[in-house]
Amino acid sequence: MKRRVVITGMGTVNPLANSVPETWEAVKQGKCGIGPITHFDTTDFKVKLAGEVKNLDAEEILGAKEAKRMDIYTQYACVAAKEAFEDSGLDMEKENADRIGCIVSSGIGGLSTIAAEHSKGEERGYNRISPFFIPMSISNMAAGQIAIMYGLKGMCTSVVTACASSNNAIGDAFHRIRDGYEDAFLCGGAEGSVIPLAIGGFQSMKALCTNEDPNRASIPFDKERHGFVMGEGAGVLVIEELEHALNRGAHIYAEIVGYGTNCDAYHITAPNPEGEGGAKCMALAVADAGLEPTDVDYINAHGTSTSLNDAGETLAIKKAFGDHAYTLMVSSTKSMTGHLLGAAGAVEAIITSLSLKNSFVPATINYLEKDEDCDLDIVPNIGRNKDIKVALSNALGFGGHNASIVFRKYED
Repeated sequence: MKRRVVITGMGTVNPLANSVPETWEAVKQGKCGIGPITHFDTTDFKVKLAGEVKNLDAEEILGAKEAKRMDIYTQYACVAAKEAFEDSGLDMEKENADRIGCIVSSGIGGLSTIAAEHSKGEERGYNRISPFFIPMSISNMAAGQIAIMYGLKGMCTSVVTACASSNNAIGDAFHRIRDGYEDAFLCGGAEGSVIPLAIGGFQSMKALCTNEDPNRASIPFDKERHGFVMGEGAGVLVIEELEHALNRGAHIYAEIVGYGTNCDAYHITAPNPEGEGGAKCMALAVADAGLEPTDVDYINAHGTSTSLNDAGETLAIKKAFGDHAYTLMVSSTKSMTGHLLGAAGAVEAIITSLSLKNSFVPATINYLEKDEDCDLDIVPNIGRNKDIKVALSNALGFGGHNASIVFRKYED
């Protein structure tokens, strides 16, 4: 018999807020965390906006010495992990460390460190590169640092599947617990790439929005959408086997019941316009949960605000859910946060779990122009008080990576 897996701790830093309670309050109010880029001078850039983390003092939270030896993405991950771990109430003195793992991912990793050290090498010579350059820049170091922080000796890894990374991290951790390999995991993702190199790269691809109005920039499913808004931050969840959680009196946010992942095998950046991969991925997740498509009440969509993604994802939902696609709710909280790349799925998993727990469906904010290719109920502009039982969260990444997770309202 497969073991049940529940969420008992959550932590985040993101463009809306630097904690889970503050993030949820902002989501309920439909706030927009997008604004002018402050991390660098955008005079020579067409792209002027991003979803930046604001007013975070990582050195105060993590310690100055430790924080200075971490790339910004690892700082975000460790701050989110600290909130999640404390929220969960786990006491490692009472736990078997070999039975607790860590899967925290990043789509890009320490790009800011790579850029800075490369510039240093060019200017001052490569023998002046920091001895911490390699451990600061590699994509698995957020997971490694978190495991070291708490002495987690189970499986420790980092899935790198672009914007699907943290959904894969959570899903893989879920399956590991369900199948008995570990009892608990810290899992999620982090990204810190609001830097000239990353913005320049995505800008050259014409993937980013160039609108300078924050309220008309990240506009998923809107006919006037023309690119995503770069976001940054982290989301980390503590998930554990149900009996393990109950035995220690943990509070439970929601249950994870299904996970599907596959590949479009179509194009390095574009999703399959027919939505085949996404549709099959959602179907895999629903089947893994032992549910019917009609059991799903809400989908937290990948919904990036790009022309191809939003139309393709809409079509994929129709193929996966049939007529039920028109009765379920589908919103994109990237309208509030922008696109956090490898951290997106984890932050959205937190929001989706709280939607179930609090019977509230977040809105797709700043929606104005209807698109006939995006004709589902996207919960425009105003969130809804709605008792939902089952929700699905999508993450679709460059390379054709798809990952969907099914969450259920926790009931004994």
